[in-house]
Amino acid sequence: MALQFKDAFWGVNFISNIGYEAIIQRLNDGRRTCKDMEELLKMRASAEEKYGKELVTIARKAGAIYEICTLRTSFDDMKTQIEKVGNLHIQLSSLLREESKRMEQFREQQKEHRKKFEVIMEKAQKTKVSLYKKTIESEKSYEQRCREADEAEQTAEKISNTSTATPKQIEKLNTKSKQCRDSAEEAEKQYISNIEQLDKIRQEWESTHTNTCEMFQQQEEDRLSVLRNALWVHCNQLSMQCVKDDECYEDVRKTLENCDIIADNNGFVEMKRTGSTPSAPIEYQNYYKKVAIGDRNGSAGFVGGVMKRFSNLLQGTSLTGSKMSLNTDQVAQPTAEPPEGIYAAIPGCQESQQSEEYKAVYDYVAQREDELSISAGDVVVVIDQGADGWWMVQRNGQTGLVPGSYLSRE
Repeated sequence: MALQFKDAFWGVNFISNIGYEAIIQRLNDGRRTCKDMEELLKMRASAEEKYGKELVTIARKAGAIYEICTLRTSFDDMKTQIEKVGNLHIQLSSLLREESKRMEQFREQQKEHRKKFEVIMEKAQKTKVSLYKKTIESEKSYEQRCREADEAEQTAEKISNTSTATPKQIEKLNTKSKQCRDSAEEAEKQYISNIEQLDKIRQEWESTHTNTCEMFQQQEEDRLSVLRNALWVHCNQLSMQCVKDDECYEDVRKTLENCDIIADNNGFVEMKRTGSTPSAPIEYQNYYKKVAIGDRNGSAGFVGGVMKRFSNLLQGTSLTGSKMSLNTDQVAQPTAEPPEGIYAAIPGCQESQQSEEYKAVYDYVAQREDELSISAGDVVVVIDQGADGWWMVQRNGQTGLVPGSYLSRE
């Protein structure tokens, strides 16, 4: 059974307003709670917005631009879902701010409605207290006049019974006692009138107090209901946010299920393979045997020329900063083919590598002025393969840097 404010907040003292003051204190505390709820929603909205923006920034700054194949796809999807989650948290912050505004509007509406009843109640209380004081004063006056009348009558009666009293004195005392009695009766009438008025005001005050208690109880029920619902909605919003976050991350998990380690390694091998067999070993060659063979074949000049070229390589002709080159004018032309494989594996003796054509495997958008945008399927000419993974390529007359992992040999 619900207890009623109108049955529980009265005062024993006639002019006491303790019950009404207790209710007002409760309403003021409730108003502060509404304000606290507003602040909670605002602070949570601010936190959600900040968190969402940080997630978006993280998603956009995350790297992994050198990754390839299925893991690259999973990583890109992870960045996409992180940014999506960040935007969802930003949307949640907007919802929380709207909820905070509704709470503020509700609080102000209750304040305005309550103020009307407070004015009426304060006026009724003021009137009751004022008339009560007036009634108490009239009661005191009435009692004083009664005592004066009784004393005057007793004095007149006492004097009239003495033998020394003259008729004039007796008449004077009787007149005074009659005046005192009339004053007492007049004070009594005023006192009775004030009592009647006070009782009427009391009934009006009680009616106003009852109506005010009913209205305040309704306001309190509305406030509790609104705060309860606001907290419930807030929890639902946070739960839904968790569900949405999990859905986003579930998409990433599905992408990771398709991540094939073998396929990624195979893709790397296909894109970057450099050869399937190791280089041939350097075999020992006896100098005198080579000279003897050369003499027999009439090619001693060739052997001497080759030895001279090899000597230049060993002495570091690359110190000038340019690539190694051979001065063919100083080498005697052989009269026959040199023995196969004698110096074939010596670095620098072969011509520098020619530019090779590669095919773009992925799209790439240039981020800097010295980079070149390419699309999957474009054929480019590799000019230089940088050790840092960035290759200088040429396409349609344009030259720039692209990630080497985005290219595959034609």
